Amino acid sequence: MKRQDPVERLLKGDPYLRPYEGVIRRRAGRISEKERKLTQGKVSLADFASGHEYFGLHLREGEWVFREWAPNATAIFMIGDITGWKEKKSYALKRINSEGVWEVCLPRATLDHGDLYRLRIHWKGGAGDRIPAYARRVVQDPVTMIFNAQVWLPQSPYVWKRPNFRPVPGALFVYETHVGMAQEEEKVGSFQEFTANVLPRIVRSGYNTIQLMAIPEHPYYGSFGYHVSSFFAASSRFGTPEELKELIDSAHEQGLAVIMDLVHSHAVANQVEGLGLFDGTPYIYFHDGPRGRHTAWDSMCFDYGKHQVLHFLLSNCRFWLDEYHFDGFRFDGVTSMLYLDHGLGKAFTSYDCYFKENVDEDALTYLDLANKLIHQVNPYAITIAEDISGMPGLAAPRSKGGIGFDYRMAMGVPDLWIKLLKEIKDENWPISHLWHELTNRRADEKTIGYAESHDQALVGDKTVIFWLMDADMYYHMRVEDKNLRVDRGMALHKLIRLITLATSGSGYLNFMGNEFGHPEWIDFPRSGNGWSYKYSRRQWRLVDDPGLKYSFLARFDRDMINLARRYEVLSVQWPNLLHEHSDDKVIAFERAGLIFVFNFHPVRSYTDYCIRVPAGKYQMIMDTDSHEYGGHARLTKDQYHFTIHDRSKRHKTHRLSLYLPSRTAMILRPIKPAPARIDSVL
Repeated sequence: MKRQDPVERLLKGDPYLRPYEGVIRRRAGRISEKERKLTQGKVSLADFASGHEYFGLHLREGEWVFREWAPNATAIFMIGDITGWKEKKSYALKRINSEGVWEVCLPRATLDHGDLYRLRIHWKGGAGDRIPAYARRVVQDPVTMIFNAQVWLPQSPYVWKRPNFRPVPGALFVYETHVGMAQEEEKVGSFQEFTANVLPRIVRSGYNTIQLMAIPEHPYYGSFGYHVSSFFAASSRFGTPEELKELIDSAHEQGLAVIMDLVHSHAVANQVEGLGLFDGTPYIYFHDGPRGRHTAWDSMCFDYGKHQVLHFLLSNCRFWLDEYHFDGFRFDGVTSMLYLDHGLGKAFTSYDCYFKENVDEDALTYLDLANKLIHQVNPYAITIAEDISGMPGLAAPRSKGGIGFDYRMAMGVPDLWIKLLKEIKDENWPISHLWHELTNRRADEKTIGYAESHDQALVGDKTVIFWLMDADMYYHMRVEDKNLRVDRGMALHKLIRLITLATSGSGYLNFMGNEFGHPEWIDFPRSGNGWSYKYSRRQWRLVDDPGLKYSFLARFDRDMINLARRYEVLSVQWPNLLHEHSDDKVIAFERAGLIFVFNFHPVRSYTDYCIRVPAGKYQMIMDTDSHEYGGHARLTKDQYHFTIHDRSKRHKTHRLSLYLPSRTAMILRPIKPAPARIDSVL
């Protein structure tokens, strides 16, 4: 059978793309041509992406070999503990080819585990100290705050307990987390503390995937890890490479996949710690001139058209898979990569936006090749695109003409919730518009839904719980304390998260602490707050205290996740709308055989509310008003409902007659009648 043209498959899946067929085919050809140039038709893309095994410091056949790419350099010296931080001829690198690769070979006894070093690079008209681009270990002096590369050769390399881990197939339930701020104390948390204290919480909560933020080294802790300086070095502020490996291995032993927040959309502008002005030129890894600066983020923009930059970034993808056994990546800032204007302040209202000259086709090519590489190295890997623009085909398989991401973030959903909470009273929420936005996604792509992520938790914004309760949550969260604003907040927090999950495409995400309504925003240590860690932590004691209402929200979130996994709710691509009434603020839909019914009305409870469903017997298996979730227990637990034949209709229909308390949702499952008994006859 002849294999169908991938581009044609994409066009058939979305007829609105047909006018842009020429652009789509040209881009596909461009990607294929770029891959041929990189591999020269002799090796695989995975083999090409092995720069981390060539560049940087390596022990090879009894001697140290160090290589660096610096085409504009006139001289390079390795300096450090071994040289008294002075230039010495015996540690000078030699230029070994016309492309600007430099090399030095040193006796084995020259360097020891833990030695500090860096490069002193000379160029015409200047010189400067630099951290090697491929450094795998970078540490910061706690007194001088200076960063240096460090020789890392432990006597006992880490031995993996689950070297061949495969993520559990099915929907993703992602727990987005940050190791440094995952602890209760006012300090930077460690990999070891996370493994011992936080990992068990995630396991108990029912999530099956961890998304680790801020792993590659970044000079400024308050950047949340988004201003990366050393792309191949796990941040030493959290611990050692072995401790990160132990964290990932422990997660694998407990069935959790671990993906990393990968920042290839930009890089820190720092020159000593980062890649900016590395060899005296601002354009070695980045675009020259204004295009090389991201003014909104105060960072540097990669030149994805350069062979060496693709080598660097693709090798970086492979490195984290090979060395640390990450199960994939969430690519940060994809919108910024895709568009020359970074998509800033842009409303993507027409397909023209995706196929005009504003698209950075070099970046699009890189993202396609990165997805191919990642899945070559690990066929079970997970890739997620953070893109607000809705670029068609971004999360469609490459075999169907797409760029190859496995998922995209449904970034419009949290924006919708914040807009409703900020601007519209509960009694005026547009239920039909809500349904449209929650289910507005492309049929050829899988999406990760979420009500809020770390973005909403940062200073300058508010989490859902804080929009709902504001300062009342500081004073009225004891179980016995009655407060109308907190009562409203508890109810809507559960409704918002449940309907977001139940309508999500193929996955769901939560940021750590949001599941129980963590009361504080995130504010990393900075001069403006006296370098305080007060708001750069998670107060787990709040959810552990049975006398506080946070435990109700955590219990609800756990049961919601477990129910969605047990019934494989997200295995069915689309929910089926059964009923929607904007005035009543009631919506009901079916998914994976379950019936979800929501009453968002702030004051109206309905008796004998009729919803058309398939005939049969149904059992209520969960409701948000349950006493164990901090509700008012207005519904009978595990109650059975029988459909009523509606004889007034011309066509045969059946309906459920339900009691729907205000600000409450329920989930019903069909009960199949037991088969009639047939006695065997001998």
